[in-house]
Amino acid sequence: MNCLFVGAGAIAPEYAAGLPGSSLSLAGVVDLDGDRAATLAPAHDCPSFTDLETALSAVDAPLVVNLTSHAAHAPVTRTALEADRHVYSQKPLALDADEATELVALARERDLALGCAPGTPRAPSQRRAGRLLADGRLGPVGLGYAHAHVGRVTDWHDRPDSFLEIGPLYDGAVYPLALLVSWFGPVERVRVADALDVWPEREARRPSTPSHVEATLAFTAGPTVRLTASFYAPHRSREFYGLELHGDDGSLYLKGTGAMGTARDGVRFGRVGREYVTAPPTSPEEPYAYVDAVERLAATVEAGSPSRAGGRRGAHVVAVCNAIETAAEGEGSVAVDDCGATADPPPAPVVRPGTSDRRASAVRLPAVGFGCSRYRDGEYVERADSIATALDAGYRLLDSAELYGNEHRIGELLAAPGAPDRERVFLLGKAWRTNHRHEHLLAACESSREELGIDAFDCYALHWPSALEHRGELTRLAEKPVERQEALTFPEREDGELATADVSLATAWRNLEAVSERGWARTLGVCNVSRAQLETVLATGSVDPAIVQVERHPYRPRTDLVERCHERGIRVVAHSPLSAPGLLDEPVLNAIGTERGISPAEVVIAWNASRGIVPIPSSTSESHVVSNLAAGGERLTAAELARIDALRDPDFER
Repeated sequence: MNCLFVGAGAIAPEYAAGLPGSSLSLAGVVDLDGDRAATLAPAHDCPSFTDLETALSAVDAPLVVNLTSHAAHAPVTRTALEADRHVYSQKPLALDADEATELVALARERDLALGCAPGTPRAPSQRRAGRLLADGRLGPVGLGYAHAHVGRVTDWHDRPDSFLEIGPLYDGAVYPLALLVSWFGPVERVRVADALDVWPEREARRPSTPSHVEATLAFTAGPTVRLTASFYAPHRSREFYGLELHGDDGSLYLKGTGAMGTARDGVRFGRVGREYVTAPPTSPEEPYAYVDAVERLAATVEAGSPSRAGGRRGAHVVAVCNAIETAAEGEGSVAVDDCGATADPPPAPVVRPGTSDRRASAVRLPAVGFGCSRYRDGEYVERADSIATALDAGYRLLDSAELYGNEHRIGELLAAPGAPDRERVFLLGKAWRTNHRHEHLLAACESSREELGIDAFDCYALHWPSALEHRGELTRLAEKPVERQEALTFPEREDGELATADVSLATAWRNLEAVSERGWARTLGVCNVSRAQLETVLATGSVDPAIVQVERHPYRPRTDLVERCHERGIRVVAHSPLSAPGLLDEPVLNAIGTERGISPAEVVIAWNASRGIVPIPSSTSESHVVSNLAAGGERLTAAELARIDALRDPDFER
């Protein structure tokens, strides 16, 4: 779609930079400063103008992108709408709520699209925070603290006059306001507000409106938020565009409501009673570009349903700013018109589809899971704290097993305030080798479900393909003396050899299918199998495994098995992806990590994720828990994958 830029100031090149990769093209540029317009237009092979009316008549552009100064937004938008052009306006939509509402009404009357910046509620960090909020982690949200420290515009902007005329509300506060409205819907009233004229005496150019404003806002369906907007507080202060939300069950911190890039530490979560943990991106994220919102608006036009949702939200934000100014003048509590604005939060992530078909083999898994084994360097370790950290960071696949003896601790964490909703977590359980007989397997699954406090596993698997003698129940194994644990899980004959049981893999799989038939597991899986053993399961079972879990790392890529699984639609989960001796010291991993700014461990995790395999690293270090999860958002190139594939060692043994 052709568009016409009105305004060629500092922000225009930012919008223009995204045009080549979009569905939009620049048909003309208008600016009262002819030199500025003429500077931008040639790069896009389009004409430049100094008069809007002339440009509208001369250029075939259905969409006007209004990039003028703050006070000019409303009159330019009106002129464009009256010329039957769709409009996307820089923020604010207007400086007066009535005028902003009239613009929305005009667009509606003429069936035109009207959008308004900021579009950053759809930027990666903001959407990540919104998904966490939708995940139910915070519980009911009661309080929030939002900052818009725009800073001394006289220090960082070459043309600060427009900013100084309108103040920090209309330039800075619009970022947290737009995000909060998109999450919670409109502000109902401004409870209280205050404004200050604080400014350095040495500055010759001064704001003509208060330089610092604070207000308490009550949202119709959400928290009460204290908002601070300032030209006096420098934009390099600790809080630039930060937002903190506090709920009954936890707290969320977003580093920048106006941020456009993706940053690992941009979002943090802390459940009640625990410190904040970084919630990194768990899948590839693309930075937000200014032109993205314009392109989305154009798409609604091309679909025949021109959107005005952005215009309504922009009008409501102006109404909030107006109400803050009124309250700050001593008017007390001030009601705010919703202007038709509605919430538009990102959907909560769905890890397991809401299906009752337990025989379906296809499963939806996150890029990285968390291993809950208590074994570490040959010793038993308490894992409750690291599992809680993993949940807080955003892991949504937990690899559990009765062998680990900590299912009840996982159940306690999942039932605690601040835990993700059950449908947001994929629980993989495993029956130990001593429970392959029908009655023992059913009892093991039932006991594990009770310990975890769940109705059904998302996947229940055989931990190993071969069976051992049953010597007793394994419930709460971690609470038993280590000697007793070993006797139950690795039973020995009198000669010291393992006491095996006469239960074939085919029989064990048929016994496992009884778990599915009872509705105790949505899908089934098998672990630590060879290609031949997998073929046995596929040939003899009536239900295909949904998951195959094996040790996989660059030394032992299991290529043949992985290809067979992918051929049958079976997901592969890689346990012990980082623990092979010497692996993380490999020069090629260090080189790729250095090139990408990540660790060798993260390179290995990304190598798995790039192949469609879900690694389940395990760590007791918070920094490693976070970085391992974030590595799932990396995708390696074909050349990088090939360099790592070359590490394959056919003779590898532990």
